[in-house]
This record gives sequence, C-alpha cells and structure tokens, in this order.
Amino acid sequence: MQNLKIYNTLTRQKEEFKPLSPPYVGMYVCGPTVYNYVHLGNVRTFLTFDVLFRYLTHIDYKVRYVRNITDVGHLVGDGDEGEDKIGKMAKLEKLEPMEIVQRYTNDFHKVLEQFNFLPPSIEPTATGHLVEQIEAVKTLINKGLAYESNGSVYFDINQYNKEGNDYGKLSGRILEDLLNETRELDGQSEKRNPLDFAIWKNASPEHIMQWKSPWGMGFPGWHLECSCMSTKYLGKQFDIHGGGMDLKFPHHECEIAQGVGITGVEPVRYWMHSNMLTVNGQKMSKSLGNSFLPAELFAGSHPLLDQAYSPMTVRFFMLQSQYRSTLDFSNDALRAAQKGYRRLINGLRIVKTLTMDINDKPVERIPKELIDDTKELNGINSLVQNYENLNVAISPVIKIAIDEKKKADIEKTVQAFYEAMNDDLNTAVAIAQLFNLLKYVNMIYMNQLDPRALGEDTFNLLQEKFVVFMEQILGIKEEPLAQGDGILSGMLSLYKEYKSSQRYDKVDEIRNYFKSNGMTIKDMKHRIDWAWEE
Repeated sequence: MQNLKIYNTLTRQKEEFKPLSPPYVGMYVCGPTVYNYVHLGNVRTFLTFDVLFRYLTHIDYKVRYVRNITDVGHLVGDGDEGEDKIGKMAKLEKLEPMEIVQRYTNDFHKVLEQFNFLPPSIEPTATGHLVEQIEAVKTLINKGLAYESNGSVYFDINQYNKEGNDYGKLSGRILEDLLNETRELDGQSEKRNPLDFAIWKNASPEHIMQWKSPWGMGFPGWHLECSCMSTKYLGKQFDIHGGGMDLKFPHHECEIAQGVGITGVEPVRYWMHSNMLTVNGQKMSKSLGNSFLPAELFAGSHPLLDQAYSPMTVRFFMLQSQYRSTLDFSNDALRAAQKGYRRLINGLRIVKTLTMDINDKPVERIPKELIDDTKELNGINSLVQNYENLNVAISPVIKIAIDEKKKADIEKTVQAFYEAMNDDLNTAVAIAQLFNLLKYVNMIYMNQLDPRALGEDTFNLLQEKFVVFMEQILGIKEEPLAQGDGILSGMLSLYKEYKSSQRYDKVDEIRNYFKSNGMTIKDMKHRIDWAWEE
C-alpha cells in the first residue's frame, strides 16, 4: 500500500494515514440537506471524497463509505431556532415534506451521476434512524451531559468541559469569544448556557415533521443525526470524517462532543474539510447573484457564463486545485479547463488503441558506434540509415534500441503521480503528471516514437496507468458522443473517399461538420482520425 498522508483538521498538520483496522477503512461524509437543488459547493465537497474513496480503493483498502441524507432537523440558519428547512419548503410548495425530500434527493443523485461520482457504500437517512437518536439522547441525559428544558433536550457544554474535554478544539474557537458572539441572540432562555446545542427539539403544533419521544413531540437535533448514523455503520471510532469547511463549526464540533459524551472516545481519527468556492474572486452566494447551479453550468444559462460547460470539464476544473485551496470560478478558467480536459480525453482515446509488436522485442542496447549521436533514434528508417552508412549487413529483422531516457522519465512520472496523490490528494500536481505521460502517448500516435523503444514493460505501464489514473482514480471519462462512434467512422470513410477523388467541396463540408461539433479531423501521413478540438 502507498504511504498516504492527509491533512487532519483536528491536529492542523499532515499525518500518515494509519487506519484502525487495516485494510478496512471507515469513512463518513456529511451529505446534503435535501430541501433544494444541490449547489456547486456541495459538488466540490463530494468530489473530494469521491476521489479519496477511489484512491483508497485503488491502493487496496476495503472502504466502507457512508454518506447520509439529512431529511429532518436542519433548521434555517443552522442553529436551534427557526423552521425546519424541509418543512419550510414543503409549506411554500404545498407538498408533503417527504415529497420535497424525494424530489431533491433524486436531483442530488442525478447531478452526482452526471459528474461521474461513485455511489457510497451506505446512504442512511436521518428519519430512518430516529430510534438510535432517541437512545443517544437518553444516554447523554443519564451521563449528566444533557438536560431537558420545556420539551427540548440540550447538550451541556460546561459539564462536558468540566470532565476534561475541550469544546472548540476542532475549529479553534475559544468559549469566551463564542459566548460574546451569542449573548445577544434571542431564544436562548431555556438553555443553561447560550452555547448549549439541541440534541432533541420540542415541536410547536404547526411544525410539520415531529415524532413521539420521552420528552414530548419533537424532532432530532441536526448534529446528533450524523453522530448516530456514523457510529451505527462505522463503530464508536472510525477513520475519516469529511465535509465542507463550513461544517467545522458548529456541526462537526458538536459531533465530537456528542461522540465523546456517548462512548467516552474520540469518534474520528482524521477530520478532512474541503475549501470554499469563489466566483471572480468573490464568495459564491445567492445574495450576490453569483451562485449558479450545475444545471446552469451545463446549459450555459447563467448571466455570468459565456458558454455551456460539460460535467467532465467542470470535474476536471475542480481537480486542478488541491481540495484545501480556494477554487475560483471564471469563464477564463473554465475555458482553459475545457481545453485541458479535451487534450487529456484525446489522449485517453488514443492510448486505448496503441499496440506494440511484442514479437520483435527491442534489444537492450546497440553499440554506441553504430548510432549517429547527433540525432535521436526514433524508428526503423533512422536505424537503417545508420547501418547503411557503416556498410553493416542488415538483418531481415530490425532491432530497435531502448531509449533509456524516455523509459526512465515515464517510470518517474508514474511514481510522481502517486507521490502527488499521497501528499494529501494533491490532484493539481497529479494532473500535471498526466500531461507529461500524454506527451509520450502523442509521440507514439504521431509515429515520432516507436513503442518498442520503451520496452514492453514500460509501454504497458504507460498505457495501463494513463487509463487508470484518468478513469479509476480521478474519475475523468470521455463523455458520450451525440453522433455515436459509428456515424463518425462512416463520415471519416467518406472524407477519405472524397479526398482521393478530389471532391474538395465535400471534404470541406465534412470538416465543417466536425468543427461545428467541437471536433477536428486529423489528416496525417499514416492515418486519418478525429479528435476533440483543443
């Protein structure tokens, strides 16, 4: 297995990843609250953990990936007061809350499928785990870490800290500062401490989503839901908990307190958080009018967009930044990403077609005096010429010299890809290594490099790893052709026929057709092919 290091938000440093029970890994990621369409901030977070899931699997870990659906308890403003987000949307649209949940869960799944995300191992819902949440509340009350007040139950932060714990350690918040921030807020009177957070909330009669409990009709606290679902499927302590940076406080901070309070142990070994999105240097938000949905990106329908961008272009764009860095959306950046994505996809199409004549294996070395050292040996013709100049009898089978420099560079680049991924999923550096491999793919394709000059093992390494890095680890795939491969092959055949019969008007028609669909015809000496226009 690779020596993976990940940045642990809790310790504020990169740490070597050592799972509790190798090769098994437990990973929990906070899923969406399904009251509206999934936004791009969500997508970036889930992309981070999709890549982590893929990479851990690739390096032979057995991963149980749990990502929940929040379908109750998340209040407007993310605090303990106000309406339930789903309930509020249900009232606005005059629908049952579970209709809202189903509609936006379907949208969530559809968007993630468009971005080529792998499904999690388990996708639990908050409403499906009410029994576990009520039992957790009872446990915290019995341990003196929670108290009932007017039908609601709150976690007692002062008592938690008196027992030697440190509420605020994940986010770096100081209790005194937090108290100053919350002292003026309304709705705090039933709490012993303004910072205490609800683990069960009393429901007013008009609250749509409510259930029976020992404390009256109510609903679970948002923070408690994730604690109960993660421990149910991953145990009281597990390896990785992920989410967006906006969840560090209070959500994940509260999860730590609940976990320690219920089980007596730290619930998570490695906390990971993805960074925020900006648009032209400004924070993405609805109020600024610079927030756009994935569907608007794909259609190019938002006023800030110059054109449409495909799901794989956006995925590639996001992967060009390491997940802990801020990611800025702009038309210039997206167009550059489109060009880069198409270059790599052209390479992916090519690399799957490359072959090497293994019956004529290259020799390890040709005597130096037989090779003209003023030019690079690229193929049979160059070698033949060198032999003829020296009046050396030529064997019927020409042996190709191993190009040790290129061979070593490919092997080094493959290793550099792994080193980048092992360095806290540095996909930006990993993608740079892909472009280095692409250089050799194109050289072989253009007949500038005989694949036998790499040796069979290195050629196979280049071909295999390029596909694996792209499709399996980064999840970047070729998007389906509207025309279908058969139609394009037929048009290329017509192109050859028209060209040989000098019907150049028809040749131009076919070229224009390809161009109008974002493609170009590659008219080479040894073949005619098509590629995505870069």
